[in-house]
This record gives sequence, structure tokens and C-alpha cells, in this order.
Amino acid sequence: MRSLRRLVTCVLAVACAGVFAQAPGTPPRIAFVAAAHEPAVAERVKAFRNGLRQLGYVEGRTIVVDYRYADERVDRLPAMLAEIVRSRADVIVSAGPAVTRVARQATKTIPIVMAFDTDPVGSGAVASLARPGANVTGLSLQATDLAGKQVELLKELVPGLARVGVIVNSHEPGNAASTQAALAALSRLGLQAETFDVTAPEAIEPAFAQATRRKVDALLVLSSPQVVFHRVRFTDLAAKHRLPAIYPYTDLVEAGGLAMYGVSIDDLFRRSATFVDRILKGARPGDLPVEQPTTFELVVNAGAARRIGLAIPPAVLARADRVIP
Repeated sequence: MRSLRRLVTCVLAVACAGVFAQAPGTPPRIAFVAAAHEPAVAERVKAFRNGLRQLGYVEGRTIVVDYRYADERVDRLPAMLAEIVRSRADVIVSAGPAVTRVARQATKTIPIVMAFDTDPVGSGAVASLARPGANVTGLSLQATDLAGKQVELLKELVPGLARVGVIVNSHEPGNAASTQAALAALSRLGLQAETFDVTAPEAIEPAFAQATRRKVDALLVLSSPQVVFHRVRFTDLAAKHRLPAIYPYTDLVEAGGLAMYGVSIDDLFRRSATFVDRILKGARPGDLPVEQPTTFELVVNAGAARRIGLAIPPAVLARADRVIP
């Protein structure tokens, strides 16, 4: 009887492992899903493809990648993910938290690799960073004292900085931790904080108007799909109200924003290919610890500074990874 139980246990273990492995003799099929427009994530896709190439994969021959874009219509994601599940993809690569949420609802068996997530534990994507559990793993956007370094950068950029507006989307799962970290960093440096909750596109312009009325000296913009989807509106309004702002992503500085200090998103997408590789070789996603950022970047837009009459200190320019003229 004991031998029979051991045999049944082994058979079940092999069967479960097989859920996460592609059929032999056919190229594995990956679904790469982004909520944004294709051009908006072109550099991130490039980084992911570079990661695959570095691991020896050749797209179209040794691996097949189906790239899907929701074109900033999050409501399209459920149908898109349902179709991907029906097609029995071997791995789903999520290009952001909004995709991860829908993917988790769509499947409990197909492995999901988060290219990044603001707070994977807080959002419920994984049970813990060390032991994600279930079928989700990948990379976290969280970094030790990132908010503190962003606030220190604001102090360098804005002479006499006293009051900082924090733009946050409270509807975004996991943003509570980011908000608390930002407020703690501001308090630690003796700065006053004003919080502006932007949960919908129509709330963007009123938030800037309110920030001006409350006489904030600068803005700290926290991560949210709203920020990426409406980056031109954010940066145009910052210029209109002459408000220096620190953003979470390079995309916003390229769209005319003043500066960003934060995680290199491209590096996270490159590293996500490693998770795909390990899963295709038989690893269970729930056993692969979620990894945190290792590469950070400072990008400054000199033109944006000129538009609001701000002189960027030479020390900031000297250590910037990139300065946009």
C-alpha cells in the first residue's frame, strides 16, 4: 500500500509539471500582452526580444511569440486573454499590472510572467516574493527607498522646495505602498505633502488646477496606467502650470516631462525572458521567486526645464544617464 501511494504521488507530480511544459517537437508559443498601443511599448518589446536572443531563442524557429496590444482599452483585455487561453499558449508575458490582473482571472494553469508589477504582493498577484505560488511570477517594480531618491532629486532641482504634490491613482492595486513610501520620504526631508487622486482621465486637469491653487512647488507622479496612457496630457499640463515634476517612466520625459529617476523598465523586460526560459525548461512559476530591480536610470529633459524657467543644476546633468535637449 505504501509503495502504491508513492507511485500515485510520483504520477501526480509528473502530471502537474506537465501543465507548465510545452509539447515536445514543437516550438513553444508565447503570448506577449500589453495594454498600451504598440508604438508606446516598442522599446520594451525590443528589450524582451533581445533577452530571448541572448538565451539562444530564434523567433519563428525555436520559439513563437504572439504580440497582442489592447491599444489603451483595458476593457478589451478579458476577451483577448480568453482567446489566448483557448489557443493554449505555453506562457503569457504580462507587460503591466492591468494585464496581470486579467490574465490571473483568465487562467490558473498557463504560467504568467510579469514583466513588471508595482507591488505584486499588495496587488494580490503573488502570495509572496520568495514563494509566489500558483501560476504567476516575474519582476517587481518595487525598490528600496526609490521614493526617497526621487524626493531628493526634486530638492536638487527646485530651489526653496517646501510643498510637494503627490499624484496617485488609488484604484490601482498595490499603489498604497508607493503612496505611503512617498509621503514618508517627504516627511523625512521636512517637506509638506498634498495628495491628488487621479483615478480617471477626466480627473487629470482638475488635479493640476488644484495643485496650483494649493501652491505646490513641484509634483511627484506615481506609477499608474493612467500616467502612461495620458502622458502628453500630464506633461503639457505640468508645463502650462509651470510645475516641475518627477515621473516614474522614461516615456513621460520623452513626451516632454522634466525628469525621471527610477527603475529601468527595459531591463525588466529583458530579464522577463529569463523567466520564460526557465518555465519552458520545466520550472514551476510558483516556485520561481519574484525578482526586484537592479538597474536604475536618471533621465532629464533640458527643453522641458527651459519651458518652465528652471535651471537644472550641473551636478544633476553630470550624473544623468540621458539628457534630452
